[in-house]
This record gives sequence, C-alpha cells and structure tokens, in this order.
Amino acid sequence: MNYKKYKRIFTVVIDSLGIGALPDSEIYGDLNVNTLAHISQSVDQFEIPNLQKLGLANLCSMKQVLPVEKPMGSYAKLAETSIGKDTMTGHWEMMGLHITQPFQTFTDTGFPKELIDELEKRTGHKVIGNKSSSGTTILDEYAEEEIATGNMIVYTSADSVLQICGNEETFGLDELYRCCEIARELTMKEEWRVGRIIARPYLGKKKGEFTRTSNRHDYALKPYGKTVLDALKAEKYDVISVGKISDIFCDEGITESNRSKSSVHGMEQTIEIAKRDFTGLCFTNLVDFDALWGHRRNPVGYANELESFDEKLGILLENLNEDDLLIITADHGNDPTYKGSDHTREYVPFLAYSPSMTEANPIETQETFAVIGATIADNFDVQKPEGTIGHSLLPLL
Repeated sequence: MNYKKYKRIFTVVIDSLGIGALPDSEIYGDLNVNTLAHISQSVDQFEIPNLQKLGLANLCSMKQVLPVEKPMGSYAKLAETSIGKDTMTGHWEMMGLHITQPFQTFTDTGFPKELIDELEKRTGHKVIGNKSSSGTTILDEYAEEEIATGNMIVYTSADSVLQICGNEETFGLDELYRCCEIARELTMKEEWRVGRIIARPYLGKKKGEFTRTSNRHDYALKPYGKTVLDALKAEKYDVISVGKISDIFCDEGITESNRSKSSVHGMEQTIEIAKRDFTGLCFTNLVDFDALWGHRRNPVGYANELESFDEKLGILLENLNEDDLLIITADHGNDPTYKGSDHTREYVPFLAYSPSMTEANPIETQETFAVIGATIADNFDVQKPEGTIGHSLLPLL
C-alpha cells in the first residue's frame, strides 16, 4: 500500500494521563476514574491549546477545554490488553509485548522477612521502613535515623517496586547504587520478583528539609522478549531515549540515553534532539505527572504540569520537519481525585501529527497500546520481533 513514511518519529509518553475507565477497570478496583477529565474539573482555569488543537478534547470531555472541529492530526483511544496498570506493562505493551502475568506487589504487607534478612546480610545495612509509603513521607519518618545510623530505608508503593533511599552526603550515591544492584539480584527469585528496584537519593539533614535529587536510577527487569526497539536498533536506526525509557527497557534496544531532571527538562531535551539530524525514533517519558501529582493525589499540580507541558509542546511543534511524525500517548492512568495512591486502569490517548498532514483523521478505539510499536516498525520497514502484538495505524494517519 502507498502511504507516507517518516524519517523521524517522536513518541512522547505523558506518564499516567488516562482518559477514562476501561471496561475491566472494576476488576482493578477503579470505578468511574478519568484522570484528564477530573483534573480539568479540579481547577478554575485550564488551558492546553496545543493538545486541544491535536484533538485531545475530541477524545475526552473536559470542563474548560472544548473539542475542535478540525484537529491538526489523527487521534484515537487506546485500551490496554495486558494484565496490569503499571509503568513497565504499559511501555512494554507499546513496543509489542503482551503481559499476561502481573508483576509482584507488596503494597499491603511490605517485603517478606526472608528477603529483608538476605538484603541486610548482603548489603551490611539494617533495613528500616519496609512498608508502602510516598517518597516524601518515608523520608520525614526515617531519614534522620538513616543519617545517624547508616540504616537503609526500604519501601514500596502500589507499583511493583522496591525502593531504597540514601542520603547523597552520608550514605553516598555509589553505596546506594551498590545496594540496589544487590536488591535487583535478590528479587530475581520468582516469589520476590518485582518490576523495578529504584534508587531514591536525597539531600537534607532534618525533617521538613529533605528533597529527592535527580540521581534516581531504576533497575528494571529485562523485557522477556525482543521489542520493536530491538528491531530498530538491529537495523541501525537511532533509538534515542529521554527520561526513564532506558531504565524501563533495561537499555535493551536503546542507542542513546538521556536522563531528565523533570518533565519540563525532558521536553527541553526532546526539543534539542528535534534540532539534530537523525533517522529513527526519539522515545520520551515524562514521569512527573505520575510521580509528583498522580500518586500524591494533587489534581491542581497535575493541571499546572499539563499547562507547562503544553507550552513546551508548542515549541516542539515548531521544530518538526515535514517528514517527522509526533505521537503523544500515556502508559496508564493515575486519577489524582481517586481514593488511595495507585494507578488507575484507563484508556490512554493516541495523538499523531506531522506538519505534512492536511486533514484530521479520527481513528476508532484500538484494543492495544501495541499499535504504537507496530506503526513505528511499519514506518521504518522493520520486521516486528516474533511473538509481538499490534497492527500498524500508519495507513490511517
């Protein structure tokens, strides 16, 4: 079939920007959730003109942002077919993997004594915490003790994660990373297997002053199979990651990694990459939406972050070439108005735009995030790895 193909594709994941409950959301304990709609209802003013022009309001009803008659590009809702609602499941599915076994979580119980005993023995640090908590709360509770004793703060969340805090000045970054590497090794056992070990470095000396730094590092499980990223790299295309993409895929299929200090910084990095000459994919994750606002149930902060993103999006759009394609999506929901602090099982947006597009093209709801990876593979005439799912939307753009 004859349809346009692009030299560069920019895929930007607004981490946790769900747009309405999936049909199976009740199984996950998520009733009437809608991250974007509820954010818009939580503030008096909400202006995202660039996302609006791309068709976001045509996918999700918002209080202050109206649909446009002729969006600039193509748009669709994507459903998640994998089991789960976490970061790794969402991103891995985007690139073709179908997750049928959810990652282990220890939200209600903390980590088993056997694992903690082994972690203490191997690292030489006594573990404190060992419960589900937010990153700021756990520091207020235990950081002063960690600084005074050298004990190690371990905690989890609603995600499949084991997180270790370390003060950069007293615990040390190298020691924190060493302990995380040991934790990653230990949690390869099936009964303890979590999706990610996360190093959470911080600064400060007393309660109320502790701040997490940008030296976070994720130690993720390797994808269980080859993804579209691997296929692109094997065919010598550029696969440039921004934010925590390289951590989510354990560096598999990545040719260049760029760590971000914030979501705004991640967009600034993406804009700078757009000014370069390359052929392939720039894959960006903007984590602050999820980590700072979704999990902390702060809809106003989420709304402000989206407005900041929209400003940077306007600059990115100005730097796109005629043979560029921009895809904006999300990996799950995280309704900041919902109970608890967990992700929410939701549809996510698919917004696709190129300066070469001449008319809007609504696309029917798709049953998997994997249409993104399949579209990218199709664009670069790359064979999808065996066992991956998803079909290309390129002919519909």
